[in-house]
Amino acid sequence: MDDVDAVQAQIARNMLASGDWVTARLDGIVYLEKSPLIYWLIAISYKIFGAFDWAARIPVALASIGLGWLTAAFGAWAFGKRAGLHAGLAVSTCIGLFLFTRILIPDVMLTAMIALSMWAFLRCLDEEEQRPRMWAWVMAAGLGVGLLLKSAIALVFPGAAAFLYLLFTRQLFSRTVWRRLHPWSGLAIMLVIAAPWHVIATLRNPPYFDFTMRSVPGEWHGFLWFYFMNEQVLRFLNLRYPRDYNTVPRLYFWLFHLLWLFPWSVYFPAIAKLKFRPLDRAGRTRLLALCWTGFLLVFFTFSTTQEYYSMPCYPALALLLGSAMAEGGDWVRRGTRVLAAVAGLAAVACIAILIAVRGVPSPGDISQALSRNPGAYTLSLGHMEDLTLDSFAYLRLPLALAAIAFLIGALGNLRAIGRRAFLATALMMVVFFHAARLAMVVFDPYLSSRPLATALDHAPRGTLVVDHHYYTFSSIFFYTNRTAWLLNGRFNNLVYGSYAPGAPNVFLNDAEWRDLWLGERRSYIVANDEQRPRFEKLVGEGALYTVAESGGKMLLTNQPLPTAMAQLTP
Repeated sequence: MDDVDAVQAQIARNMLASGDWVTARLDGIVYLEKSPLIYWLIAISYKIFGAFDWAARIPVALASIGLGWLTAAFGAWAFGKRAGLHAGLAVSTCIGLFLFTRILIPDVMLTAMIALSMWAFLRCLDEEEQRPRMWAWVMAAGLGVGLLLKSAIALVFPGAAAFLYLLFTRQLFSRTVWRRLHPWSGLAIMLVIAAPWHVIATLRNPPYFDFTMRSVPGEWHGFLWFYFMNEQVLRFLNLRYPRDYNTVPRLYFWLFHLLWLFPWSVYFPAIAKLKFRPLDRAGRTRLLALCWTGFLLVFFTFSTTQEYYSMPCYPALALLLGSAMAEGGDWVRRGTRVLAAVAGLAAVACIAILIAVRGVPSPGDISQALSRNPGAYTLSLGHMEDLTLDSFAYLRLPLALAAIAFLIGALGNLRAIGRRAFLATALMMVVFFHAARLAMVVFDPYLSSRPLATALDHAPRGTLVVDHHYYTFSSIFFYTNRTAWLLNGRFNNLVYGSYAPGAPNVFLNDAEWRDLWLGERRSYIVANDEQRPRFEKLVGEGALYTVAESGGKMLLTNQPLPTAMAQLTP
């Protein structure tokens, strides 16, 4: 898809092609925002399978499977096999994990590393554990890998959770505890894993020490400032440069967890009945999960946040849910009945929408029936606001399958309790996720520029220009594996790197583009459909030839197409 998916995928390909595995680049511009491990893993996947879009998603897919297994194993160790199974089901089939692993971001990998570190922390302290040193090293390795996935928060979240746990259990100043944690050897392991890249990236992108609290266009402060000061400190304070993101309102950020952990969030009230006193392994795990979740949610209450930022607490909530579901009780039975009602209402809603759009035509692709809300696109799920009733006419099959899924959940939770109801719920989510996948296939022309990239590959060679920002049409770069000029695109993610020493000039303004377009050489431009009047004003209607249109986007050229290709153009 356009936006971050193809950006991450193309950075990995650029690393593989250039041999520079230290400094990420987009269209030749230094890109210092993110930690490198996800790029390395995608590049390794390319090396094995080839540079395909599905190969780029393999690391995230494997991390999702690993997170489910890890949560189940953690729960089985802490509460028993049945609770472990429930915890694994909860994290693997919740809405949030599915939604936020459709995006090519490292958060599920970070979540797995935090969960591993938290489990290793408890095993270090467990008096029955025979190998505390090994688990201390596992914890340190998890933290080191986390630093290469998403920087300082990989230390802050588990470190704060562990600190609160030791404080509440009055073990913070216990020599015995610290001896079992082996902090010095653990620190050495963490540094061996994470330090080399940070040091090399700093040396390759000077200046080394700049701690200014602000920046403006035209200034370059090096890697260390941008990666640590700007991306960590200033982002937390909502002072990051450039300001290319939005934040979820605090109340919604908290309430959305009812959705992210759905359908298992119906059992949240049962958590209140659990025992959190650290008298046994189960109580200690529950207390740590509470510290883990509580700190993370409070942290983001005072920071800028996106919908997926709280993913690292999903395993903690799943552990609490799995423990509560295994213990049963009135609140679990009530939650099952509530879920039956919610699933039933969702099935009725799907059927009602299907009836409402039964006579609505669905020509072309879904973009023709969607609204546009660019102001919402700085949030991960901003495109959800684009949906209209008519757009569901393109989603008849996914809607029908979703209705079947919800009927499975409604009947399963109405007629069964306990383990059978939980398995029916998991089956409901598996079927629903398949419906969602089919819906994403329908959305592909709108969310991706792949059809335009295919047309470009079959067109005569020429200079490529992309209108607006790189992210807007990032799949053009990925599917064609080409560089391009960016028309009025020097802002947001690329603006800082564009002022690095030796950065290539890949940006055009309107006047420069007009001169290029009216020159003798063939040129192409990719843009949204609504930009055509602007281009006509700049170069004239007669200088614009349509190569392809898809999903509300267009590929234009400045010269007539060969006859054979023109006959294929819509």
